[in-house]
Amino acid sequence: QVQPVESGGGLVQAGGSLRLSCAASGTIFNIGDMGWYRQAPGKQRELVATITSRGSIKYADSMKGRFTISRDNAKNTVYLQMNSLKPEDTAVYYCNAYIPPWGSSWGQGTQVTVSS
Repeated sequence: QVQPVESGGGLVQAGGSLRLSCAASGTIFNIGDMGWYRQAPGKQRELVATITSRGSIKYADSMKGRFTISRDNAKNTVYLQMNSLKPEDTAVYYCNAYIPPWGSSWGQGTQVTVSS
């Protein structure tokens, strides 16, 4: 099974920006929906944003205007540009991709920490 691999997390001050990447490598055809989710300590995993193979996008209400999701189908990669970060954005960010023939696949996660 192919597992997506996230990168780009780290420590940033409030008001700063980070760009996350998630790539699925290997012989893969027709990846379906891709998306980002996050889980803060003591909280449930929540949706950040998703994007279909045709580019239709959905954001969680609290992320609209600050976060931008995009994808490069030729590279089997999805990105998350995060601007105006807040301490409450601190979480582990997970990538999810629908990868045929295995189905929904999760990455290991990347830590984002926003200091005040």
